[in-house]
Amino acid sequence: MYRWIALSLLLLSGCADTGANNQRAQNSAKIHTELAGLYFERAQMGPALSEVGLALDAKSNYAPAYNVRALVHMALHEDSEAEADFQHSLSLDKSDSETQINYGWFLCQRGKEKESITHFVAALKNPLYQTPEQAYLNAAVCTQKVGNNTVAEDFYQRALTVRPGLPQALLGMAQLNFAKENYGVARRYFNEYAAKNDNLTAEELWLAVRIERQLGDRNSVASYSMKLRNLFPDSKEARLLNAN
Repeated sequence: MYRWIALSLLLLSGCADTGANNQRAQNSAKIHTELAGLYFERAQMGPALSEVGLALDAKSNYAPAYNVRALVHMALHEDSEAEADFQHSLSLDKSDSETQINYGWFLCQRGKEKESITHFVAALKNPLYQTPEQAYLNAAVCTQKVGNNTVAEDFYQRALTVRPGLPQALLGMAQLNFAKENYGVARRYFNEYAAKNDNLTAEELWLAVRIERQLGDRNSVASYSMKLRNLFPDSKEARLLNAN
């Protein structure tokens, strides 16, 4: 009897050790992946890859590590490696909304806009996903790129419902309403966007010029035109302005 008791205790001890080792591996992988993410955000790709390697040494099936490594490959335009890592990450954890978003954006940037939408939608299916406005926004941008403006507008509106005042969604709505010749609505969205952005791009200033031209506001046209010429004198938009 005592031998059975001793054997049971030994087995329990072994299970406890295995559980503790697995938890240590999980924690180590998580820490190194987070460090890799920080290096990636600072555009320090070498250290980011080194940290990913340490994360995978600790736990070879840690899905977030493959996601970060995919982002690094994406930034380095190593597309085959990026796609392989995104797909492997999702094969390990399809519920990871961040990976779904990142892979969708990768596809969108590589001319596969229609394929990207399924990943943004998949991210939204996760009830624990904390930033659904990002999925809606990305879906809107990628849908707009292929000219499906009706669906893009719906995605932008959903993004603004989740997060009112989201700047990129406001700009998208301004662009779409200008295209539909709803110039007053386009102005309203653009002005709200501009109020949140001190540094408008040449493309944005050119949009503002065209909106105000359609509405006949000469003072606003002159103001936006001056900014475009002064800030971006060699831009394509400045040349269009000077030609019209």
